[in-house]
Amino acid sequence: MRRRDLILSTAAAVALAGCSGSSKFRRYDGPDVTFVVVNKGQRRMHLLHHESLLKSYDINLGFAPIGHKQIEGDGRTPEGVYRIDRRNPNSQFHLSLGISYPNVNDVAAAKAMGKSAGGDIFIHGQRNPFRADKKDWTWGCIAVSNDEMEEIYAMVPNDTLIALNP
Repeated sequence: MRRRDLILSTAAAVALAGCSGSSKFRRYDGPDVTFVVVNKGQRRMHLLHHESLLKSYDINLGFAPIGHKQIEGDGRTPEGVYRIDRRNPNSQFHLSLGISYPNVNDVAAAKAMGKSAGGDIFIHGQRNPFRADKKDWTWGCIAVSNDEMEEIYAMVPNDTLIALNP
């Protein structure tokens, strides 16, 4: 019985050692990110501390990137000023930060068309970290690499303003 216990505990230790790789949750101790700016036309996202640029990223957008998101399923990425309002550590796209779309104006505009404004707009990572995503593949979200998303997730707190520009 003792030998069996030794073998099982050794196997468990080896298995656990394989799980101790780097975490997707990083620490950030630099200047606060006070504003996020997305330039849709340039496919760039910038993290700012007040007026100082901290970091910039290449991004992918929704599959129909031109124009403001109007209704659910239109493939557009919103335009305007919103907030980072939630975090999803278990996203199917590695990690994600929620954007407060739709606001009351978005809901009213969609309702006037007899449609839903949609929702669940996020900054997120990749679908498959082992394959490059094609350009502008999301349903209206902002996508970056998983490595970049880990950095962004650590840097950008909830309630940060985000301006999404054409």
